[in-house]
Amino acid sequence: MSTLAELRKNYALGSLDESDVDRDPIRQFDLWFKQAVDAKLPEPNTMTLATVDEHGRPSARIVLIKGVDERGFVFFTNYESRKGRDLAHNPHASLLFYWIELERQVRIEGAVVKTSAQESDAYFTSRPLGSRIGAWASDQSQVIANRTVLEAREREMSERYGENPPRPPHWGGYRLVPDTIEFWQGRPSRLHDRVLYTREPGSDWRISRLSP
Repeated sequence: MSTLAELRKNYALGSLDESDVDRDPIRQFDLWFKQAVDAKLPEPNTMTLATVDEHGRPSARIVLIKGVDERGFVFFTNYESRKGRDLAHNPHASLLFYWIELERQVRIEGAVVKTSAQESDAYFTSRPLGSRIGAWASDQSQVIANRTVLEAREREMSERYGENPPRPPHWGGYRLVPDTIEFWQGRPSRLHDRVLYTREPGSDWRISRLSP
C-alpha cells in the first residue's frame, strides 16, 4: 500500500515563459480562467482566501470569485464572519486558484477594500431567493446549538421578508487590489515555471521568473 510520502505526480501538460505572457496580469488571468472554463473543470471559480487576525494567526477557506477587472478580484460574504473580522483588523489577504487538471496555480496578494453599496446590492439581488434568505438567517462563524436553530431562523426570515429580502447591512463585497500575482505551471521533475508580476503604487507591472 502506498504511503503519503510515495504519492506524487509528474507534471507535463504545459509550459510558461515570461516572454510569452501578457504584460497585464489581469488579461493573463482572464486567459487562464477562460481556458479553465472551456476545459469544463468543476467550479473553476473557487479560490482559497487566506486572512490573518489581530494576533497574527492565519486562516484559510474556499470562497467563490464573483468579479475581476483592472480594479481587482471581488468576493462576497458576511462582514461579521471570521474572515470579515480578520479583514477589519488586517485589510490584506491572499487568494489561490488551483486548477489541478491543467496543472496550474494562480497566487494573488494585496490590500482588501469593501465594494460599494451599489455593487453589493446589485450582486445580492442576482442571488437565488434561498441564498438571500440564508444571508439573513446565518450569523456566520458564530456558535449555534444545532441545525434546528438555523432552520428555525431561516423560516423566520422567510416569513418576514417573503420574495424580496433586502441586502443585510452586515453582508456585502470585498475587492482584493493586487500588488503581486504569480502564475504557476507544473513541469517535470518539480522544475515548475513560475512567473511573477509585482507592482508598486502608481507604477507599471514588473515581470520576473522565480526559481521553483
